[in-house]
Amino acid sequence: MDNSRDTILNYQEGQPGEGTDKHDLKWVLFIFMKMKINKSILELVEGDITKEATEAIVNAANSGLRGGGGVDGAIHRAGGPQIMEECRKIGGCPTGNAVITSGGLLKAKYVIHAVGPIYHGGEKGDAEFLAGAYLNSLKRASENKILSISFPSLSTGAYGYPFDEAAPVALKTIIEYLKHHDEIEHVRFVLFGADAYRAYESALRGMIPMP
Repeated sequence: MDNSRDTILNYQEGQPGEGTDKHDLKWVLFIFMKMKINKSILELVEGDITKEATEAIVNAANSGLRGGGGVDGAIHRAGGPQIMEECRKIGGCPTGNAVITSGGLLKAKYVIHAVGPIYHGGEKGDAEFLAGAYLNSLKRASENKILSISFPSLSTGAYGYPFDEAAPVALKTIIEYLKHHDEIEHVRFVLFGADAYRAYESALRGMIPMP
């Protein structure tokens, strides 16, 4: 059996996986999905990324690393001013790339700031820039010997990338990386809202044969 296409477990209620503090989540009906890629675990959950206790979380940053709304604003509010101070020292990050700071007051030790593209209808290299944001986030994790990392859905908020187009790009990029990089043990997508979760679940099911 190809271990990169191991059995998917789809739970409709149960305990969150390692790295999620159940006391910070309303998980009467905690929905998640996970699969094994090589020696790593890839997991989809619906939740709040600022509550994650994985070693790193990924921020949906802008190129100026100035903070903003949505996930970006939530992470900076929860993490305190230290994260912004470090971002100012870095100065900026081009679209499709990622930089790393400490996690400030967050449970996560690190924040990886990934800059996804503004959606242009699938033109102007949208998919390539989006894949680059995920890929470079994983590279920052590997460089810093990070074992567990949580991602939001990049570019699908104010930047307008449709969930059904963004999800396959995100998942394919991460799956291909994990096939060749088993130093990252656990990758989790923490998806805000049912629409985001359903899009990622559907995309993942479409990529692999179901048992």
